[in-house]
Amino acid sequence: MAAGAALTQIGFGRTGRRDRWWATPLLTFLGLGSFVIYTTWAAFQGDHYASGNYLSPFYSPVLFGDAPHAWFGPKPGWWPTWLLFTPAILILWAPGGFRLTCYYYRGAYYKAFWADPPACAVGEPRSGYRGEASLPLVVQNAHRFFLWVALVFLPILAHDVWKAMWFDGRFGIGLGTAVLAVNFVHGLSAREARPSWTGCARRCARPRAGRGIAIRRRRRSWTTRSSASPT
Repeated sequence: MAAGAALTQIGFGRTGRRDRWWATPLLTFLGLGSFVIYTTWAAFQGDHYASGNYLSPFYSPVLFGDAPHAWFGPKPGWWPTWLLFTPAILILWAPGGFRLTCYYYRGAYYKAFWADPPACAVGEPRSGYRGEASLPLVVQNAHRFFLWVALVFLPILAHDVWKAMWFDGRFGIGLGTAVLAVNFVHGLSAREARPSWTGCARRCARPRAGRGIAIRRRRRSWTTRSSASPT
């Protein structure tokens, strides 16, 4: 549908569907909304983000802060006294912007929060379609640029997973280890990143074309299954 096109109005929420189409957007609204509230609190409370060998992904890496592993020491003196400071403020804009503009999350909050549309073949509360070609949704096209910034965080998150496997010098896997590992794999399998991972196989396996195709298929299949994004 072209941007600026008129929509056929059938009334908000009206549909010929007989299933519980409202259940998915409702659960998404409750689940994603609760997660946004929690993450906002977790990012701004500025405490309890490190415990033993665990470091919250919301705060990794700690550039400035009271944590002993802060890269550049405590809160900088040039930080305005009137402005709230937490280590998360300095880094969350990158993964946050990447996730906010992600195709999967767009589909989730467009339906659940904006009813655009609330579900397939269900009436929506607007009379026109502008697409993502004008403000404010044109900023969604920055997703590909946020990808390159987010890729910088992947080695850091992988290192956090590695550290989370060691307890007082002994190898082990705890619940926190699993959470950090899932977060890392989720970032690794982002839809925008899949062509990069699968494309590497083309260059690495160029002398054996058949083997290269098989590797690319297996790698794309793995990243697709690992991602939370539906295909």
